[in-house]
Amino acid sequence: MKNKMISVLLFAALSLSFAQTEAKSDNFSQVQLKQIEQLKQQALKSDLAWNLVESLTTEVGPRMPGTVGDKAGVEWAVKKFNALGFDKVWTEPVTFPKWIRNFESAAIISPSPQKLHITALGNSISTPKNGVQAQVIEFETLAELENASQRAVKGKIVFINYRMNRDRDGNGYGPAVQARNRGAVVAAQKGAVGYVMRSVSTAHHRFAHTGGSHYKEGVTKIVSSAISNADADQLHRLIALGKPVTINVNVQTKSMGEGTSYNVIGEFTGSEFPEEYVLIGGHLDSWDLGTGALDDGAGVAITMAAAKLAAKTKPKRSIRVVLFAAEEFGLWGAKAYVKKHEKELSNIVAAAESDFGADVIWGMESNVHASVLPVVRDIATMMKSLDVEHIGSNSAGGGPDLIPFRPFKIPVFKLAQDGTDYFNLHHTADDTLDKIDPKKLRQNVATYAVFSYMAANAKTRLVGKNN
Repeated sequence: MKNKMISVLLFAALSLSFAQTEAKSDNFSQVQLKQIEQLKQQALKSDLAWNLVESLTTEVGPRMPGTVGDKAGVEWAVKKFNALGFDKVWTEPVTFPKWIRNFESAAIISPSPQKLHITALGNSISTPKNGVQAQVIEFETLAELENASQRAVKGKIVFINYRMNRDRDGNGYGPAVQARNRGAVVAAQKGAVGYVMRSVSTAHHRFAHTGGSHYKEGVTKIVSSAISNADADQLHRLIALGKPVTINVNVQTKSMGEGTSYNVIGEFTGSEFPEEYVLIGGHLDSWDLGTGALDDGAGVAITMAAAKLAAKTKPKRSIRVVLFAAEEFGLWGAKAYVKKHEKELSNIVAAAESDFGADVIWGMESNVHASVLPVVRDIATMMKSLDVEHIGSNSAGGGPDLIPFRPFKIPVFKLAQDGTDYFNLHHTADDTLDKIDPKKLRQNVATYAVFSYMAANAKTRLVGKNN
């Protein structure tokens, strides 16, 4: 019995010694490591992010750039930053090409009359008052359209029926979105009178997916639109019967010149290196079809709440939350931020954007100088208990609003959310608060809080690959 007791005590001592060894770090003190563990527990019990996104989507709703909702969103953000006790709160103007939708409808005229669920793609021109009506020609991909003869397309409405691939990391979005970006231009170059595409979506519901589209100078502009996946299937089946299919598309929109919105910024100032800062955030604007809960109300709430929690114990470096304006119209807020702050972007010690919904974060990937990878490994170690794995490629691109930052080689991180179901809802009328799971939202906040705290307090400052 005595020997057994000794063995148990020895095992316990060895286990404790191993745990203590594992917890040691050259970049963080034992006090800081303890604070990180406490921070995780606080975040996993906090409903702050839920309260924020509930308030934003309920009291403000959709926030398309240049609309009343967009203005209300800016006012909401300033008010919330101040209420949360951020040391500094300010706005910076952002200009962008303003566009609104007024009306949209579509229908199969023959051989089987029926309604189609459609939405105009961002920046689309209007059709004539009674719409544009013509025979449909179907293509599976944008490449197939590009290889088609002008004779086959001229005078018709082009329909691209590309089916988006579903994956955890959202890798199907890039290939699918090409048809949204350029489809109307290619169709017009071949003489089409209108453009319709299958929604850039993995959904089975009957909501059409909107998003930005573009025209090319010197190419005739034609209406650019998307129909729901269910309607795309229906149209495909009718065309497959071998009879000519005629549809009518009626879209009424308006381009309104230059619009103005604002990046809204809140900062907790660092105690030792206030000019250096961790940048986290999301985009405040949204499309008008839903209430912008997942895209990107969740990202707004996650990063605001994470910064608030991480700053409870005064960080060495500042933590800055940037809520970018007019992302949906072309990253205009991010571009404006980079232009205004270009001379001081070297002060960013780490940047991460939450703009992929609110499902669990499953991975953390960096893009930093090799010399600071030990800090990255420390961060990854502290995220293990949150079920976040370390993606070791060190080539993270960051979120969309971090794209304009890339030429400046700042240290970038990707906190990878599970996007398996994200494109069921993205840019549709179904992007509403009820799709957010509060428990998963708390895990996001915990992960961003750990990231922000550790990047702000590391003994070794994180730097980009060019340093």
